[in-house]
Amino acid sequence: MDVPLWFAVLVVAVLGIQLARPPWRLVALLLLGGYLVANSFLAPAVATLLD
Repeated sequence: MDVPLWFAVLVVAVLGIQLARPPWRLVALLLLGGYLVANSFLAPAVATLLD
C-alpha cells in the first residue's frame, strides 16, 4: 500500500498533538520556524545536519 508522504506526516502530527497535548503556541511556533528556516539561507546547513 502506497501512502503519500504528506498524508503520513499529517497523521503522525495529529496523533502527536492529541497524545502529547503541547500548547498551541508551541505548535504554531515550530511550524512557522520550520517554514522560515526552510526558505532561508540556512536551509543548506540544516539539510547537511539532517543527512
